[in-house]
Amino acid sequence: MSRAGVLAPGFVAMLAAAALLAGCSTTTTGHAVSIYANPFTVAGLPASTGPNGLRPGAAPTALGADNTDDGPVDRLAITAIDDIQSFWQAEYPRLFGGAFANVTRIVSWDSDADGDAAINFCDMDTAGLANAGYCPLDNTIGWDRTALLPALIDAFGEMSVVMILAHEYGHAVQRQSGLVGDDVPGIVAEQQADCFGGAFIRHVAEGKSPHFTLNTSDGLNSVLAATVSIRDDDPNDPESIHGSAFERVTAVQTGFTDGAAACTRIDLADIESRRGDLPQQFDSPDETGELPVTAATLDEFHKALDSIFALEHSPSVNYSGADTDCPDASWTEPVSYCPATNTIGVDLPALAERGTPNEVPASGIPVTVTGDYNAYVVFGSRFSLAVQRESGQSLTDAKTALRAACLSGVITAALAVDRGPAAGDFALSPGDLDEAVSGLLTDGLAASDAEGRTVPSGFSRVEAFRSGVLGGRGACDARYND
Repeated sequence: MSRAGVLAPGFVAMLAAAALLAGCSTTTTGHAVSIYANPFTVAGLPASTGPNGLRPGAAPTALGADNTDDGPVDRLAITAIDDIQSFWQAEYPRLFGGAFANVTRIVSWDSDADGDAAINFCDMDTAGLANAGYCPLDNTIGWDRTALLPALIDAFGEMSVVMILAHEYGHAVQRQSGLVGDDVPGIVAEQQADCFGGAFIRHVAEGKSPHFTLNTSDGLNSVLAATVSIRDDDPNDPESIHGSAFERVTAVQTGFTDGAAACTRIDLADIESRRGDLPQQFDSPDETGELPVTAATLDEFHKALDSIFALEHSPSVNYSGADTDCPDASWTEPVSYCPATNTIGVDLPALAERGTPNEVPASGIPVTVTGDYNAYVVFGSRFSLAVQRESGQSLTDAKTALRAACLSGVITAALAVDRGPAAGDFALSPGDLDEAVSGLLTDGLAASDAEGRTVPSGFSRVEAFRSGVLGGRGACDARYND
């Protein structure tokens, strides 16, 4: 988020960077969430809870890897490759014809090793290479067992590793099928691979994987978080070819919802059509897009929201705290909405803290993507409850929560377009959507009803937000109508 017109205070591009979002909570800040009995299916599957990761008692894989230490991290990765290959043995002939050939080899390395102990992968020294990737030079998949994979498992669980390796295997599928050649832009190759990964994850969620299991609430949330791990966090970097978190999650959801065949249809025109007017780069390398959250900036943001929705009765804002003694709704920290008084209550210090970027931890794996828009989008979602109130819609059910996410997407897209001085001095910045997606995957407050209740599926929350970004208010009304 920034003031309009004002400067606000590899190899083959197939290596996975290690910066993940977390995504498994079904609570909003300050309040436990009542899980709805059946808040919706998740892309046609039941909204489920239960275990995630390696199935207890599953038969061990007979597959091996070069340079393995036979430890639990390598066994997890090797088992994931085994299941991914089994999936493609069946899926590849249906998509491309002919038989599928597994990658030539898989290899593990120790990124802490040096000197003669460090091996080469894809003509690269693996000393200090905390990464994972596919190498087209010898049709090989490899990973670092010492730094990257253990950090992912510790922070986000075993399925984050499975998702990354499913993405990498997607590149092998591209190479074998001829789907991607030297003339195909890197971002197309990356988002197709994300999509192929999503198709495999659907296979796991359907209970068809021999070694892994996944629920469609916190388990699938974590998989989406793993997708965000290799987002482009510097939009001005010319080597940025993976796409934003918003784009990458979209690609994974395409594969999960529509299957691997849909992934083959991802091309540059498709990606550009989804970008629309959304900002892709900063005008200056000195820009950060960060605008501190204050009463003054929220007042300006309120003007923008008034311009977008033109309500007959715009909500008032109370900056004395989130708890406004509302008679007909619970309050949520750091922002709440009271239908009876049509008031947004704001705990300004807490909201400002939510909108402050966090330092990246020493591990290089931030738990969330933080920044100013993670605060502004939550404020906007509470304003969206006033929009629903004026439309006579329910404010306390699952559809309310998903409409809030969808209307937050409408707000986000509208901020990418210059609406003139009457709309407030605001503009969307590159990276703002990533911050919104991060919040939707973690606490989900921007996708909650007037009681602060969200739905357990981060997939559904992000899907609703994307519907608003790409389809406008009409999509929200059609999809989440009472």
